[in-house]
Amino acid sequence: MPQQLPSELLGYDRAITVFSPDGRLLQVEYARKTVSQGTTVIGLVCKDGVVFVADKRTVYKLIVPETVEKIFQLDEHIGGAISGLTSDGRVLIERAQKEAQKYKLTYDEKIDVPTLTREICNYKQLYTQFGGARPFGVSLLIGGVDDTGKRLFFTEPSGTFFEYKAVAIGEGAEAVNKFLEDNYNENMTCEEGIKLGLKALKKFVGQKFNIRRVEIAIIPEKTKKFRKLTRKEIEKYLKKK
Repeated sequence: MPQQLPSELLGYDRAITVFSPDGRLLQVEYARKTVSQGTTVIGLVCKDGVVFVADKRTVYKLIVPETVEKIFQLDEHIGGAISGLTSDGRVLIERAQKEAQKYKLTYDEKIDVPTLTREICNYKQLYTQFGGARPFGVSLLIGGVDDTGKRLFFTEPSGTFFEYKAVAIGEGAEAVNKFLEDNYNENMTCEEGIKLGLKALKKFVGQKFNIRRVEIAIIPEKTKKFRKLTRKEIEKYLKKK
């Protein structure tokens, strides 16, 4: 028989607007649990750009892999990667794209990565304050190259965000982050960053790893333009030792 919650805690996980007696928002914690069950996504800041490597695992063999996306262009110089509920992620991606365009129309310049991250996290935080709503069950990695340099941010369902040099989210994040801590180097190139990301992903996925479930994007410092790698380009990296 499962152990019952103490009577004084019952019901605190049914509304986002109610804190538990020990100061927790349980619905936010449940949203984090949803993210931990999502596919693995890795972001790395390299000396010449920013790299995203994602596992776009498909449950059914008949799904067309090209229709599954985990990495998106938010602006010409910014990318975003999601882990968790894809439908929630799509809403936030579209919101970020609109915020970037609105900033361009208002100030006649490209939005910087920290500002876009803050806007999205403010929006996510709103959904922890109102009854009848729930937190977004998704985490985003937002990274790019702007006038402030090469930036990478991790955003939580609560609206909290942190800047990282390299980070993994989703299923297996703890193991992949430990691998990154042991092998990441700030002076590595984007090419080396891609190899490291693939190595980390392959180490976690194991025998189920294959090119059909890999998605990679880069934002080189030289061009400041988001670009997804083609399957042929990814194959070349997988063939390299």
